[in-house]
Amino acid sequence: MRILIAGGGDVGALIARRLTREGNEVTLVEKDEERCQRLEESLDARIVRGDAASYKTLEAAGLRDAGMLIAVTSSDEINLLACLIGQAEFGVRVKVARLRTHEVDHWRRICRDAGLHIDLIIHPESELAARLLPVLNLPGVSEIVEFAGGKVKLAGFTVERDSWLAGSTLEELVRRGPPKHSLVAMIFRGSQVIIPHGAERIQAEDHIYVITRSDDFANLLKFLGIQRQERLERVFILGGKQIGIRIAEELEKLKVAVKIFEQDAKRCQKMSRILTDTVVVNGDGGDAELLAEENIAGASAYLALTNHDEDNLIAALLARRLGARKVAALINRLNYLPLAQRLGISTTLSPRLVTVDRILQFVRKGVVLSVTTFREEEAEAIELMAVPGSPFLGKPLRDLKLPREAIVGAIVRPTGEAIVPRGDAVIEEGDRVIFFTLESSVSKLEKAFLAGKTGAR
Repeated sequence: MRILIAGGGDVGALIARRLTREGNEVTLVEKDEERCQRLEESLDARIVRGDAASYKTLEAAGLRDAGMLIAVTSSDEINLLACLIGQAEFGVRVKVARLRTHEVDHWRRICRDAGLHIDLIIHPESELAARLLPVLNLPGVSEIVEFAGGKVKLAGFTVERDSWLAGSTLEELVRRGPPKHSLVAMIFRGSQVIIPHGAERIQAEDHIYVITRSDDFANLLKFLGIQRQERLERVFILGGKQIGIRIAEELEKLKVAVKIFEQDAKRCQKMSRILTDTVVVNGDGGDAELLAEENIAGASAYLALTNHDEDNLIAALLARRLGARKVAALINRLNYLPLAQRLGISTTLSPRLVTVDRILQFVRKGVVLSVTTFREEEAEAIELMAVPGSPFLGKPLRDLKLPREAIVGAIVRPTGEAIVPRGDAVIEEGDRVIFFTLESSVSKLEKAFLAGKTGAR
């Protein structure tokens, strides 16, 4: 497919790299000359220097012949205008836009009423809030990812040095009697990513992901020794940008007592007008003395959500030392994600990765139902629909020629029955199949699973 990406920032570059690797013909439009030079050196894509809001630039970039426009510049206005030009002047069939404004719901309605058809509007702050809220009352859990409409859950957590899990092989773990439908799907060990098999031994400080049926999730947490906070009582938020406001709004709906710290007085005034029950503190929420004064000890959670990764990491570590039960940090630089885990900050939020996930899910073949990227794009969970003609149908899993770096984590039947399969399980037509694989094997896995399929987009 010919795809034009408007915006050569980190998100645009990540998407371009993945799409070109998967055989798409990608053109990327970027205004900054120095950035264009770096993109030329790092991407196998056509780079066009110019303004993505310019008709002439988009025409020169070949938008007329593109099957899809992905607008991810740093400006909401330019992203919307590029989609308008793509529709009105070039008849682009599929359009995707990233919007950061807190008025995103209004803009969805405005576009619809004005006849501007944008197939996917991505609001990273909403995506991040949806990922963060389910784990706030689970101090030991870094993230929870749902598949198949909530029938299956994947939970990530770090194995502490005193955990009974440390030193056990997966085979030994099974003999301890976990919920029947559960499986260790991935292990992150330092810079290494492991798609594990039975003889793999879990080590202290491994960050592992376990998949199970939603009905068995509570039993899985009990088996792993992870305790749930009965209720969220007090949450501290560092940073008054869009993501902080969005999460505060959601917590207000849950009747949680929220304090949000921001050093910009004008920003504090704006937040006070938007948030009804949240206490807005004009001060440095990374200052130990101020946090102690505001009673950080015993807080349900502390969320470091500024635009500065280093500040977020340091503040989260401080809040944990001062007694916050759960800490989370917003991380923009992907190479900081492993560092955060090594420092003991298991819950991290990446606006870039959630945006890339949503776009890849949309761009890929019609049978790809969801995509979730982990850490520095090193591994993926892919939810695929088993369609007629797939060579994987009707064969026991043990007989499938999957890449060594891939496993089937769960199968959900059309009836709604969810199973975490063993080697004798069989994939049937209409099943939703959740694979876990290294990023380097994604294309190989998709091609193998979809060979001979019919009805793809």
